[in-house]
Amino acid sequence: MKPFLPLFLSALPALATTAFAQTTSDSESIIEEIVVTSEFRDVSLMKSAGSISVVSLNDRKSGTLNHLEEVLGLTPNVNFASGGSRARFYQIRGIGERGQFIEPLNSSVGLVLDGVDMSGVGTVATLFDVSQVEVLRGPQGTLFGANALAGLINVISNDPTREFTARLDVDAGDYAALGMGAIVSGPISDTVGYRLAVRKYRDDGFMDNKFLNTGDTNDHDELTMRGKLAWEPDDQTAWLLTLGKVDVDNGYDAFSLDNNRNTLSDEPGDDKQDSTYASLKLNRELASGLTFEGLIGYGDSAIDYGYDEDWAFAGFHPWGYSSTDRYRRDRTTRTLDLRLLSGDTPRIFSGTTEWVLGVYMLSQEVDLRRTYTYLTEDYTSTFDMDRFAVYGELTSSLSERSRITFGLRGERHRADFHDSDGGRDHPTVSMVGGRVVFTWDVTDRTLFYASATRGYKAGGFNTDGTLDEDLRHFDPETLWNFEVGLKGVFLDGRSRVRLSAFTMQRREMQVATSIVRVRADGSAEFIDFTGNAADGINSGLELELLLNVSANLNFFGSLGLLYTEFDDYTNGSGEDLDGRDQAHAPGYQFHLGGDYLFAPGWFLRVEVEGKDDFYFSDGHDLQSDSFAIVNVSLGYGGDRWQAILWGRNLSDEDYFVRGFFFGNDPRDGYTERGFTQLGDPRRFGLSLSFEL
Repeated sequence: MKPFLPLFLSALPALATTAFAQTTSDSESIIEEIVVTSEFRDVSLMKSAGSISVVSLNDRKSGTLNHLEEVLGLTPNVNFASGGSRARFYQIRGIGERGQFIEPLNSSVGLVLDGVDMSGVGTVATLFDVSQVEVLRGPQGTLFGANALAGLINVISNDPTREFTARLDVDAGDYAALGMGAIVSGPISDTVGYRLAVRKYRDDGFMDNKFLNTGDTNDHDELTMRGKLAWEPDDQTAWLLTLGKVDVDNGYDAFSLDNNRNTLSDEPGDDKQDSTYASLKLNRELASGLTFEGLIGYGDSAIDYGYDEDWAFAGFHPWGYSSTDRYRRDRTTRTLDLRLLSGDTPRIFSGTTEWVLGVYMLSQEVDLRRTYTYLTEDYTSTFDMDRFAVYGELTSSLSERSRITFGLRGERHRADFHDSDGGRDHPTVSMVGGRVVFTWDVTDRTLFYASATRGYKAGGFNTDGTLDEDLRHFDPETLWNFEVGLKGVFLDGRSRVRLSAFTMQRREMQVATSIVRVRADGSAEFIDFTGNAADGINSGLELELLLNVSANLNFFGSLGLLYTEFDDYTNGSGEDLDGRDQAHAPGYQFHLGGDYLFAPGWFLRVEVEGKDDFYFSDGHDLQSDSFAIVNVSLGYGGDRWQAILWGRNLSDEDYFVRGFFFGNDPRDGYTERGFTQLGDPRRFGLSLSFEL
C-alpha cells in the first residue's frame, strides 16, 4: 500500500506550527464562510470533523450548469458512471454502483435532494436554483445508514428570501442548446415566505445517427420545477415545505460499434425519468432547551430506460439478429426522520456533553416491467423494502479545545421480492454503524480530527438472465474507515486548507460484475450480477484549498489520491483479481482554477479538471484513459444583469464515462472487445441573467 497515512502524520507538527504562526491576526476572514447542513447540527465547513466538500453554485461564474455530473469533478475522489443520458450512479473513494438493470438496488452512495432520498435515481439531480452541493466522503453509518456506505451527496436548493426578488435566466450554445428559467422569491407576510423556480432545457446531444441521418437521438429535454414555502409563526418554530418536479425526456443512443460519435441504431433508446418529490421540515425549540427536528420526505419516480441492444439496423447482423431492451420502473419512497437535540440547558454529565437521539423509517416500493426481444413475455417484478433505525450521538468536551464524539445507529432492513419467473426472496437483516471522532482545536482557526467510522449495506439478490442459482444471493457488506484530517485558515483569513488521509477496510464487499454467454444463434447474453468478494482496501488522501491572492485574484483547487485493491477475489468469469484495483477508482483526480477580476464588472475564470485511468468493471480489464479538460468563462456583471461566455473541454479531449467488454460486431466475428461511452465534446455557450 502506498504510504499516504504515515507521510501525512509525519507532516502534522509542521502544519500545526505554520497554522499558529499565520492565524494570530485579529482581522476578519476575507473568504465567505460556508455552512454544512448535512450533519445533525449546521456547522461551519472548517469546523466539521470529516472530509466534506461543498460546491457553491449561486455565483454562476462557470456559466450554466445543468446536472450534478458537471460539478462532481470539482471534488476529490468522487467519480460517476453514465450508461444513459445522464450520470445516475456515483462512486466515492472507489465505492458505488455503476448501473442497474433488473436487479433490486441498495445504494452505496446516498443522494438526498431537499431532504428526499433519491439514491439510485440520480437523473433527477438537475442544478437550476440549487444553492450548494455537499459531498460527505466516507461511511455515514450514524447519520444516514444503509444507503451511505461510501458517503452522501446532499443537493440543496435556495430558500425563500426576506425581500422580493425575481430573476430570468437565458442560455444558448452549440448543439442547439437552449435553456430558459425564472425565479420569484419573497415574503407573503411577516412570517411566511415563498420561492418558485422553473426551467426548461434542451439540446440535440453529441451523437450522430448515420442510419437515421439525424443528430438528436441522444438529446436532452429536461424540465425542472421547484417551490418552497417557509413559515415562522414565532421565534421558536420554523416550518419548511418543499415541492419539486423534474421531468427528463432524454434520448439514449450513446454507444457506437466504432467507438466514436457515429451510431447506426434503427431503434434508438430513451432515458426518461419523471420525478415528483416533497418534504416537510419542522424545527421547534422546546421550553426545556431541547430542539425537536422532524422531516417527512416523499419521492415518486416513473423511469423509462431502453436502448437498441444490437447498436445497429436490421440487416446489419447476420441471422436477422435485431433486438431492443426496455426497463420501466415505478418507484415510490417515503421517509420519516424525528430527532431531539440538546441545547445549552439539557446537556448531561455536568454540562459537558451535548446529545442527539432519533428514529428513522424508510418505505420503498419498486415495480419493474422489462420488455426484451428475447423474452417470450414481459418480465415483471415487485420489490418492497422497509427500514427502521434508532440512532444517537454524544459529544463531550475533554478540555477547552478538545472533544470526543460517539455515534451509534442500529437498523433493521426487511425486503420482499417476487417476479414473473417465480423468484421469491424475503431477506431480513439487522445492521449496526457508528463513529468515534476526536477533535482538537490546535488554534482558533485550525482543527485536527481523527475518526473511526463504521458503515454498512444490506445484502440482496440477483435476477438477471440465465444466472446460476448459487450466484443469486449476496450478503451484507461492512466497512471501517479510519481517518485523520487538518483544516486551517491561514494568511490572515485569505487562505483555507482542508487535508485528510484515510484507509478503509471492506468486509464481504459487494462487487458488481458480469458474465457473457453465447446464445444458440451466436449472439451474446450479457448478464449482470453482484457477489461478495473476500475483502478490499481503499486508502488515500484528499486536499482542498482556496487562496485569495488579492481583491481581484483567487485560486482554488482540489486533489484526490486513491489506492484500492481486492484481497483474495475471483470474479464471475473465473479471473483472479487478488491485488487488482477496484473499478471506477482512479488513482488521482484534480481540479485547479482561478478567478481574475481584470476590470470593473469583468471577470475571467479558468479551470482544469483531470482524472487518472481506471477500470470500468470488475468483470473485465477494459480501462478508461487518463485525461485533463480545460474550461474557461468570461463574464460581465452590471447592476441587475450578468452575461457569461463559456467554453468547456476546449481541447476537445476524448474521455469516457462508461465502458463494456463483449462481442457485438459481426465485422470482427463478434470478438469480445471494449466499447466506451464518450463524455461531452468541446462546447460553447452564452448565459444571460436578468434581475427583474
